[in-house]
Amino acid sequence: MKIEHVFFDLDHTLWDFDKNSGLTFKKIFKLNDVDIEINNFLRIYMPINLEYWRLYRDEKVTKEELRYKRLKKSFDKLNFEISDALIDKLAIDYIDNLSSFNYLFEGTFEILDYLKSKYQLHIITNGFDEVQTKKMTSSKIIDYFDAIITSDSVGVKKPNPKVFNYALKKANATAENSVMIGDSLEADINGALNVGFKAIHCVFNEETPTDANVTSVANLLEIKQYL
Repeated sequence: MKIEHVFFDLDHTLWDFDKNSGLTFKKIFKLNDVDIEINNFLRIYMPINLEYWRLYRDEKVTKEELRYKRLKKSFDKLNFEISDALIDKLAIDYIDNLSSFNYLFEGTFEILDYLKSKYQLHIITNGFDEVQTKKMTSSKIIDYFDAIITSDSVGVKKPNPKVFNYALKKANATAENSVMIGDSLEADINGALNVGFKAIHCVFNEETPTDANVTSVANLLEIKQYL
């Protein structure tokens, strides 16, 4: 069946999460007089953040635990003394300021313009409602998408099939005429394939795990080869 619907992940796929997150921490550390070398912090924080997102995806931590514990564990690992009250404030400031930085991956607007004339475009993201909407609005990509599905709105996270089935219903699509594009092999690609979607894996760095049986691209504009 011909593809009619293209579903994108947001973070690490269109929106350059690592770059925007790093700039946000630099800003809020300055605002709160946190005297820590930003690159040292990010080196420790980034894998811890991924760890806690996996726990959140697997329903093992709450949203509040994710936001606090990823910071607490990072500061502890760096032997940096900081109060719980300040960690709580940083967690709030991080969310409040994250959408003020809006770097997108190279080729984002070009690929969205190319696809918009041929398909209906949608977002499926494990991010939080209030944050993801701000990101897409501030980066001026929100109007490309017809349906925007967050894990908050469904109550479960990718790769749970409920997310993908909910997205199909909201977009008035079928798995057979849909393709999922994302960076996470587990959450985006395998999650979508298990429901019957086609899928394209965004492998933007050498550390990203992939599967030889899955279509993959090294940059967004390579998607033109397949759609």
